[in-house]
Amino acid sequence: MRELQELRGELDGLDRELTALLERRLALAREIARAKAQRGLPVRDAAREAQVLASRRAWLKDPALGDACDRFFEGLMALSRQVQEEEMRNA
Repeated sequence: MRELQELRGELDGLDRELTALLERRLALAREIARAKAQRGLPVRDAAREAQVLASRRAWLKDPALGDACDRFFEGLMALSRQVQEEEMRNA
């Protein structure tokens, strides 16, 4: 069994990668907000969000993590909506 310190170090590395990916995702959310604003579309697209949840769950190798995956992406989409709403207000 690996040592706790080693495991935490690995988590730190993953969190660093996730942080960089979060920055990229939210930058795209801002671009999407501008595209939606140009087309007069609302921030929330329930059909797209359902599609995202279903596809991300399907990508899992361990189906037992389905609920955790849904909660993760629900939170991420809520954050993306918040960023989009802010971008639209500031446009």
